Amino acid sequence: MTTMQAVRFHTYGGPEVLVLEEMPLPQPGPDEVLVRVMAAGVNPLDWKVRAGRVREWLPHQLPLVPGWDVSGIVEAWGAEVTGFKKGDEVYGMLDFNRDGAYAEFVAARPRELAPKPWSIDHLQAGGVPLAALTAWQSLFEAGGLAPGQAVLIHGAAGGVGHYAVQFAKWKGARVIGTASANHAAFLRELGADQVIDYRSTRFEEVVQGWMWSWIPGVARSRTGPGAF
Repeated sequence: MTTMQAVRFHTYGGPEVLVLEEMPLPQPGPDEVLVRVMAAGVNPLDWKVRAGRVREWLPHQLPLVPGWDVSGIVEAWGAEVTGFKKGDEVYGMLDFNRDGAYAEFVAARPRELAPKPWSIDHLQAGGVPLAALTAWQSLFEAGGLAPGQAVLIHGAAGGVGHYAVQFAKWKGARVIGTASANHAAFLRELGADQVIDYRSTRFEEVVQGWMWSWIPGVARSRTGPGAF
């Protein structure tokens, strides 16, 4: 097998520039792992790259295969790679500067991959990396969330938000999320202590008197010790 099918684009534009075509099968370099793609995540970055919205700070050589969240099975690896065996189930976030996972196979660096959790399937794992990383970095690296604090997570049932709820609860924070009422049971199952229906209630009235620090893109967190 020397070729594979992949979805890629040769020019920037709308969805119509995406084409399914044959292309050479990636050959893993000495420090790369060849992964059979079982699922590829779709993120806002994908369409922004395809449309040329980010080419000033994330330039690519076209044609390009998009899709940088992946879950799949290890098929082969380079001479410098250790710790993998054929058939290993892995997932990860690929290098944004290279071809992505809208393909049958993709070559990845070992640091971009991790063992797929046994508790989720490939379709679920393919949607984890970028959204979960965004939530993690926002809560802990940008926000400095600590045990005993309270955190308000906007869009708590969304792609990033539902990870933020779980991470914050794991950290020992009191978790309040905004979402529509039909998502309340789901969020409580994830660990949310309180759910605010943004369609009927102003969150500012519920958490009046808090001190705020901005967590980019995900949440606002109370500073200082203790919950409200």
